[in-house]
Amino acid sequence: MHDEHRTRRPSEHPGLQPWQKQLHEIVFEADTPPGKAFDIVLLGAILLSLAVVMLESIRSVRDVHSGALRAIEWVLTVLFTVEYGLRLACLGRPLRYARSFFGVVDILAIAPTYLAVLFPSAHYFLVVRVLRLLRVFRIFKLGHYLSEADILTRALRASRRKIEVFLVAVFTLVTIFGSLMYVIEGEAHGFSSIPVGIYWAVVTLTTVGYGDISPETPLGQALAAVIMIVGYAIIAVPTGIVTAEIAFATHWQVSTQACPLCGQGGHDFDARFCKNCGAHL
Repeated sequence: MHDEHRTRRPSEHPGLQPWQKQLHEIVFEADTPPGKAFDIVLLGAILLSLAVVMLESIRSVRDVHSGALRAIEWVLTVLFTVEYGLRLACLGRPLRYARSFFGVVDILAIAPTYLAVLFPSAHYFLVVRVLRLLRVFRIFKLGHYLSEADILTRALRASRRKIEVFLVAVFTLVTIFGSLMYVIEGEAHGFSSIPVGIYWAVVTLTTVGYGDISPETPLGQALAAVIMIVGYAIIAVPTGIVTAEIAFATHWQVSTQACPLCGQGGHDFDARFCKNCGAHL
C-alpha cells in the first residue's frame, strides 16, 4: 500500500493537461533528476540574490559596482518571476498556491524590484528581498531533508500550547521582578519606572546582562541573584518541551510528492488526498 502511494505520480491526475503534468514533475517534485536539477539551480539563484542584497548594503561596494549589482538583480528577478509563473501554470488550482505561505513569499521576493521602478520612493523596501532566503526551505524537500523538516514542524506545532503557557509564566515573573526592583532601587539607582525594571528583569532572567542598569542596594543585589538562578532553570524548559515532542514525532514519515492542484507538500507516504485542498493524490 505504501509503495503504491510512494510511486504514484501527479501525471496520473486526470484534471491536468499533459504539459502541466510534465511541468509539475520538474517544478514541484524532488525525487526525479529534472526536479533535483531545478531545485539545485533555484538554490543557487536564491543564494546569489542574497549575496547581491548584502553587497548593496555596503556603501563602498555599492558606489563602485552598483551597475553590475543592479543588472544581476534584474536577471534574478526575471528568473524568479518566470519560476513563479511556471508554478501557477502547472497547478489545477493556482489561486490556492498563490495564497499559501510560499506563494506569498514568492510575490514578496519579486515585487520590491518592480515597485522601485514604478515608485522611486519604494526603494527602501528592496531590503524585503532578503525574504528570498525563506525559499531555501522549499529546497529541503530534497531527500532526507523533508522528513527531518516535517519532524521539527510537527514537534513545534505540538509544543505550541505548552510554549504559550511558558511564555505567559515568564512574562508574569519579569513583571513581578521588575516591579519589585523599581520599589527596592528606585529612580536614584537608574530604575526610573516599572517598564525599566521589567526591561532589566528580562535582560537578567535571560542571562544576557547588558550591564547598563544594575542594582546597588544589598536587597536589590540579593533579588538579582535569585533572578539569575531562576533564569538558568527557565532556559531548560522550552528545550525539554520541544525535545520530548521531537522524540514523539520521529515515527512519522512524509513523501516528496506535491499536490498537483494546489502545490501543497509534506504529505504522509500513505496519504490519498491533499491535506490542504482535498484533491486526490
